Amino acid sequence: MSSQKVDASVVLAHGAWADGSSWSKVVGLLKAAGVTVVAAPLPLTSLADDVAALDRTLERVDGPVVLAGHAYAGAVIGSTHSPKVRALAYIAALAPAEGETVADVFYRNTPHPQAPQLAPDAHGLIWLPDSAFATAFAQNASAEELAVLAAAQRPIAAPCIGAPVGRQRWQDVPSWYLVAQDDRMIVADTQVFMAQRMRAEIRTHAVDHTPLVTAPEVVAQIILEAVAQVTNR
Repeated sequence: MSSQKVDASVVLAHGAWADGSSWSKVVGLLKAAGVTVVAAPLPLTSLADDVAALDRTLERVDGPVVLAGHAYAGAVIGSTHSPKVRALAYIAALAPAEGETVADVFYRNTPHPQAPQLAPDAHGLIWLPDSAFATAFAQNASAEELAVLAAAQRPIAAPCIGAPVGRQRWQDVPSWYLVAQDDRMIVADTQVFMAQRMRAEIRTHAVDHTPLVTAPEVVAQIILEAVAQVTNR
């Protein structure tokens, strides 16, 4: 990877049960390639709140942007109307179409046998059971990575997954999609359905649900493909 400065920025949006640090390995690889990178902090309190938080981050970034989202954040990156966004990269991400909810696509197919049972607590927050990080969320992660993921998890609020989305940005800009063949949270068939519906550039790899932690080189390469098209390199 080249360290020459690239005339496009990358904004990264984390998914449920994570924060911006989940992108740390990908950030390092993109920086080494000369790309300006910002990880957007999403509150995970409602889809509208998350889109607003993403838009605030985009306001701080100069020039054209490639926007990458993991898992739940696919719905967030698809819902921004910022004119700076020139391409989208979906990393094992949910991509509802206009009028659908995150839950509609998440539960489209039969869950993986090792997928955790999820339900909101008394505060309307959905937590991932600690054991699910090793069995479904990132089964290819090291013990140390799993410990950090579980300890730092942030719950997602029920309104994030129950609100219908508006017109999605993937209808208007080029999109890339990483299909995670070994995903136990969002089954691969669901990912393929969404990616094909989007007419995305599809890249399929034998990775788990959180390749930004367990296969960061794969993720970075897909994002850099999008950057190259945006900058005509």
